[in-house]
Amino acid sequence: MASKIQQLQSQACQASKFVAKHGTAYYKQLLEQNKQYIVEPPSVEKCNELSKQLFYTRLASIPGRYEAFWKELDSVKQMWKNRKELKVEDAGIAALFGLECFAWYCAGEIVGRGFTFTGYYP
Repeated sequence: MASKIQQLQSQACQASKFVAKHGTAYYKQLLEQNKQYIVEPPSVEKCNELSKQLFYTRLASIPGRYEAFWKELDSVKQMWKNRKELKVEDAGIAALFGLECFAWYCAGEIVGRGFTFTGYYP
């Protein structure tokens, strides 16, 4: 057990040395590759302004998303009315979508429980 801890400490030390040596170069490279997204001057005030713009832009997009939701719901209702003409491929896609939703639900439950399968921590 003590040797495992020693090994983990040495690996952590090596990783921190690597980050200290190469982290600045990676940071500069990342900023250079994405400089078209950087707003000048990079200040707190500008960040606050951009966050407000994002919030209100999302808020303004709600009516369009609302209409798209109802159109999608109408198409699902239409499919349900014509379910006799439904192809196996469409039913399979719908089943896979339902399965994916259930899987995401289960993953969220596991994360919410603190990454345990058996239940919540006491």
